[in-house]
Amino acid sequence: MSAEILRVHPDEPQPDRIDYIVSCLRKGDVVALPTDTFYGLAVDPVNLHAVERIYQIKSRQKHKPLSLLISSLAMAYELARDSDSMIDRLADRFWPGPLTIIVRAGTKLPLRSTANTGNVALRVPDAAIPRAVVERFGLPITATSANLQGASECTHAACVRDQIGDRIPLIIDGGPTGRSMPTTIVDLSLGPGRWEILREGAIPTHEIVMVLQR
Repeated sequence: MSAEILRVHPDEPQPDRIDYIVSCLRKGDVVALPTDTFYGLAVDPVNLHAVERIYQIKSRQKHKPLSLLISSLAMAYELARDSDSMIDRLADRFWPGPLTIIVRAGTKLPLRSTANTGNVALRVPDAAIPRAVVERFGLPITATSANLQGASECTHAACVRDQIGDRIPLIIDGGPTGRSMPTTIVDLSLGPGRWEILREGAIPTHEIVMVLQR
């Protein structure tokens, strides 16, 4: 059975369509939707059955934690075990945007949702659709890329349909994404004052260094 394709305005998402997406997430469905980098697979991160479905769909190794999309820095504080001035500095400069920040996870997330690492990767996307979904849902949503393991990431809905349209019930077509590069990933889970750039993506390394070393 092929996925339903639902068109949503990329800049002014229709409230009734956001409500429909949220109802699907609350049922435990996997929903593909656009971010500001690639299309991602969204589920409720505290629904462990839904989280398991993502690993099955992507044939993803289960020791790899899933990143989460959030709507604000305040939500990051709710999900992180410890706050750190480095989070503030990075968020102030790069959120909303293509920066993923890894922090120690607090108690609101099941350990399974962190792939048993105790860490969580967070991002506020510069895209109206996922932010509207998170705000209406009241919880973060997962954001792993909507593609098969080893296949190219998708920047438009038709690519998602071609790769995994027979594995998920709903694809949100918000048009092409704004970028074709992955997020930059910064790990702040190493301890007070310590950090590491795990992947250079849409944000160059030197810009991260300038913010964290000032």
